[in-house]
Amino acid sequence: MTVVAGTAMPGAAQESMQPGAPAGSGSNAGSWRRFATGFASSILAHEGAHIVVAYALGGRPGFGLDAGRPTVYSGIDAQRDPRRQFAFSSAGLTAQTLLDEIIIDAPHDSARLAGAFERGMLAGGIATAFFYVTIGRSGSVSDIDYMARTSSLSKTTISLLYGGVAAVHLWRLSRNDRYTEFFARPGPKGGMRVGLEIQGR
Repeated sequence: MTVVAGTAMPGAAQESMQPGAPAGSGSNAGSWRRFATGFASSILAHEGAHIVVAYALGGRPGFGLDAGRPTVYSGIDAQRDPRRQFAFSSAGLTAQTLLDEIIIDAPHDSARLAGAFERGMLAGGIATAFFYVTIGRSGSVSDIDYMARTSSLSKTTISLLYGGVAAVHLWRLSRNDRYTEFFARPGPKGGMRVGLEIQGR
């Protein structure tokens, strides 16, 4: 059984249809792989920022599991040095927010749609921000919770700051023609496909 919901857009410009694009670069699998790689790269930038800041502040970052979730620990005593802990806890979301801002503001060829990797990076940063300001803001190792505990800011204030910037990024993407087909993928006969496809026997 095959169910396809959505539309094909034969006139859509895309990276795979540009002259000089490698053969097969427009395949569905290749496009989603690049999107997923961009998304994962944004998450790695988040965690990498935590690690870099921990070392820069004299901490000894460590790795472990918290309720089954991989976690980076600062190696900083939050009770004795809340300011350093705050810098560590804010580093991940701040790095992703800055990356998204740089990507959106960088000069681009306005005639081309954004590439799958670029869209994945932006999706990763925005999704992480919305996760932390909603269901992830009160976890035992939540960045938002630790920032509130080590500063005079409340969780609500911090959530509004990061969530507000992510919302502005979404608004800007919605008004930018480069991102008109943010979750689209190349169609088998050219153009772009937008929608849901369920395949089975």
